[in-house]
Amino acid sequence: MDSARSKLIVKRQGSTVVEPSEIDLSVAKAIFELQNSSNELAADLRNLQIYGAREVDMSSGRKAIVMVVPIPQLKSWRRIQSRVTRELEKKFSDKQVVIVGFRRILAKNAAGAKQQRPRSRTLTAVHEAWLEDMVYPTEIIGKRIRVKTSGARVTKVLLDPKDQSVLEGKVEGLSAVYRKLTGKDIVFEFPIVASEESRK
Repeated sequence: MDSARSKLIVKRQGSTVVEPSEIDLSVAKAIFELQNSSNELAADLRNLQIYGAREVDMSSGRKAIVMVVPIPQLKSWRRIQSRVTRELEKKFSDKQVVIVGFRRILAKNAAGAKQQRPRSRTLTAVHEAWLEDMVYPTEIIGKRIRVKTSGARVTKVLLDPKDQSVLEGKVEGLSAVYRKLTGKDIVFEFPIVASEESRK
């Protein structure tokens, strides 16, 4: 792998550098080709990196690719996210591409700990942030947690109906990715908003 493509992947486990997997290399190659072929994306992609990628199986037999990016670069990735995911989905035919930030969950503080755990490193905060990363640029307008009689919890996430045409085909992949990242079941819905004429 040449040096330009190797700069795209920064894979670490603690302080040691880890060898990238096959899916990491294929995503890095696709981003590198996209950078070289698209003049409008070249400047934006030049300084961006990924921490890695992984494949997630969906119930329909298709696969989703989860790209994990550094948090300091997440804002830059979001600026070009829709164009990059569209181009990568063309390259990886029949695979959905999702971009999430790399976040760590810290354990609860011990009784004598000197420093308190930041709120952004709690389990709940990290899971909420991943959910927002996955559905970006769509807004989450509501959440409901349903507890079944068996004790299983299912979270219903209500997404902005104006983006229904864009996201409707992707909700299965988003649910599979969220289940893989967090171990929790989630259902995405688009609420029906009554028009002003029907309210009168």
